[in-house]
Amino acid sequence: MKTPFIFLLSCFFMFTATSQKDSFSLAQIWDGSFRTQGLNSLHSMNNGKQYSVLNFDRSTGSTSVDLYDYVTFSKVKVIATSKTMEAIPYFTNYTFSSNERKLILETNTESIFRHSVLGHYYVYDIELDQLNIISENKIQEPTFSPDGTKVAFAMNNNLFIKDLITGKTNQITIDGEKNRVINGITDWVYEEEFAFVRAFEWNINSNRIAFIRFDESDVPEFSMDVYGKDLYQTQNVFKYPKAGEKNANVSLHFYDINSDQTSIVSLPKTYIDFYIPRIKWTNDADLLSVQYLNRHQNQLDLWLINPVKVQANLVLSETDLAYVDVTDNLTFLQDNSFLWTSEKDGYNHLYHYSKNGKLKTQITKGDWEVTAYYGYNEFDNVIYYQSVENGSINRDVYSVKLNGKRKKRLTTQEGTNDASFSADFTYFIKTFSSAKIPTKYTLNDSKTGRLVRNILDNSTLLNSLNNYKYSNKEFSTINVNGNELNMWMLKPVDFDATKTYPLLMFQYSGPGSQEVANKWNNSRDYWHQFLTQQGYIVACVDGRGTGFKGSNFKKVTYLNLVKYETEDQIQAAKQIGSLSYIDNSRIGIWGWSFGGHMSTNCLLKGNNVFKMAIAVAPVTSWRFYDTIYTERFMRTPQENPGGYDDNSPFNYPELLRGDYLLVHGSGDDNVHVQHTMRMVEALIQANKQFDWSIYPDKNHGIYGGNTTMHLYTKMTNFLHEKLGDKRIN
Repeated sequence: MKTPFIFLLSCFFMFTATSQKDSFSLAQIWDGSFRTQGLNSLHSMNNGKQYSVLNFDRSTGSTSVDLYDYVTFSKVKVIATSKTMEAIPYFTNYTFSSNERKLILETNTESIFRHSVLGHYYVYDIELDQLNIISENKIQEPTFSPDGTKVAFAMNNNLFIKDLITGKTNQITIDGEKNRVINGITDWVYEEEFAFVRAFEWNINSNRIAFIRFDESDVPEFSMDVYGKDLYQTQNVFKYPKAGEKNANVSLHFYDINSDQTSIVSLPKTYIDFYIPRIKWTNDADLLSVQYLNRHQNQLDLWLINPVKVQANLVLSETDLAYVDVTDNLTFLQDNSFLWTSEKDGYNHLYHYSKNGKLKTQITKGDWEVTAYYGYNEFDNVIYYQSVENGSINRDVYSVKLNGKRKKRLTTQEGTNDASFSADFTYFIKTFSSAKIPTKYTLNDSKTGRLVRNILDNSTLLNSLNNYKYSNKEFSTINVNGNELNMWMLKPVDFDATKTYPLLMFQYSGPGSQEVANKWNNSRDYWHQFLTQQGYIVACVDGRGTGFKGSNFKKVTYLNLVKYETEDQIQAAKQIGSLSYIDNSRIGIWGWSFGGHMSTNCLLKGNNVFKMAIAVAPVTSWRFYDTIYTERFMRTPQENPGGYDDNSPFNYPELLRGDYLLVHGSGDDNVHVQHTMRMVEALIQANKQFDWSIYPDKNHGIYGGNTTMHLYTKMTNFLHEKLGDKRIN
């Protein structure tokens, strides 16, 4: 009797040991343990048969631009490598000239704001194996002329052109000055909200440059203490137009290389307080397209300007009761007719206009949205695009004829499909992921979508996750305040429906955003996984105002940011909290930036629902945020004071009942620490206790060194203490 018992017990321990799965550690989430592999800086070569990528050799610390064959996926050759470049130990990016005989290599960069960098840049002649620095000083946005003989760049707020044949550099503007005038580079608010830095463009003949000039003289200055490591802190002072304040005065200019003359553009229409969010040359060397946008951002005008004939024609004017989104989807065909995306029928779709602005065809139609435009194959008259036709949380790649006929779905897997097409549109590299499948890269035929070959599948990562307690996202919809809202939920692997669990809700909620998406994890998702392993249920609901469900759903929040979004999160929490396995006395919410504003508002206005909230880098008053973003959704504070103040949490700190953690970086150039300081002061004067943390000199992302680890440890400990079982990690 005794021996069999021992045998069975041994078998039991063997079974549990082999079936035991590990939990994530916080360190693993940010040390690269679960990082996906990808194709860096992929460029399709002109021949349509090959592509290049940027590779990093960890053993030598060198980088290279390598050429691969589409069909075989074999490396054809090394185009450039820092191993053979004495001046460059490594480079971080590359750009080909249009004839692909030269490269601009980027190295030694330093970040300015979200997109802008300063760096040293070199021109590498591939055939001659010659490397030459563009400027000994750090510069911005070096760009080849189309003929590859020149490079235009910005330095110290001025524009320069370097002749690669003679080696001479010509300065074409002279009035650039910090915090006063910027030539050819966007100011802070354009960079952040219109998402571009280079505000100059070569024409196709390489003999003329169009550029935007920013006069910031009257824009109010923002100053930010930088504590550093010296005896005295310094100040970072830059122009930041807050809602209702003065913007930079912008003007459009042409520089003629042959005459060495600069001219300013004047239009037959008078614009007061306006933006120039995009400039783009057409296929005619003497015809520039320019988009002008009024300050309310509800009228977008497309002009075609001829600097030789000194003519300007208004070819299209897009209006909206709320706002018009600016995109990069404008594409000119060989006859200078153009493709344009618009929400004018209630959903974002593709349109074809003549060069005079006459509508030829609405190419796509339906109660779904085009989410990306990939290109136009002029030989087959085929357009390639991405849409949410198969569900707003999914993305698929399609082709359609220019006349809107013969639409074809080129991807079949449910999840997020993206594409990078070869130059001749023969192939596309498909990037696919879902909530269950990490990123996969495949080569596909562009006519049929047929798989040609597998490239990279991250199966090693997926296999390694099998050793951990890993929960799959459960996607669903929830009816909240009369709307079907997208939702996901994460439950512990050992979930028991007879038990009750604390609930943590996550959201961002900003206009046109999406957090409920069928795609693979980011680091934040792994943190949520970690929390499920600690006994929490995590859920996310995309409320009204978020994207990809039509214009009305997105723009219902116009003039009242955070009002409807807050109502939806509170009601969603009530409904989820009514589930038998949720402990509705332990519901928390967290978010970052706009999401931090939301989590703060939810804790205050939903103080009978939420027990705690974490707000990281939150907006606390839209009066403190920038003109372009804020006024797009709210108009100015002078026009809409109630819209600004009725949902600013420091105006009602007395509503705080639960536990609140407030976090900010003191070096945040985007959402200034002022937001948090005003919230802190309001809570103090209302005699409300709370927790808060300031990260010195850290920007909106709050990272660098051990910062991310420290922040998420703090948030985890706060959750354990206030919402969980008082476990300190």
